[in-house]
Amino acid sequence: MQTDIFLVTGLVLALFAVPSMLGAFFDGRAPRASAIVIMISGGLIWLAIDRKPGGYTVEEVPSAFMRVIAEIIR
Repeated sequence: MQTDIFLVTGLVLALFAVPSMLGAFFDGRAPRASAIVIMISGGLIWLAIDRKPGGYTVEEVPSAFMRVIAEIIR
């Protein structure tokens, strides 16, 4: 379950960092904060894949999201 939390957190952080990075590029600013968030999210995703025996497949990602959401609701 902990690897699911790492994976979901990393993917959500990456999802939120991409628009921030694009906005910084289009405004002519350096995307420092969003680049740091992208690196953190990459580290979390790598940690999740590394710690889970056999890693994750693309088909397992939606079920990992559901398990994390179910744990939050419970």
